[in-house]
Amino acid sequence: MQRAIGVALIGVGVVLLIFGVSAADSLASDVSRFFTGEPTDRAIWLIIGGVGSIIAGSVMAMLPGRSLRRS
Repeated sequence: MQRAIGVALIGVGVVLLIFGVSAADSLASDVSRFFTGEPTDRAIWLIIGGVGSIIAGSVMAMLPGRSLRRS
């Protein structure tokens, strides 16, 4: 079960990362970058959330799951 949740988190992270990169290349982000030198906050948070989700999902998928049986 833990591995399935990890793989799902990786999938969500990839989607968030794609949306973040797309938002960073948008017209609103270009206008924000012109005045502030940075892309919009939404684009930054989508990218951060995507990377964090990919990392968390990778860790969950790599760790061994606990057994339900007690010996």
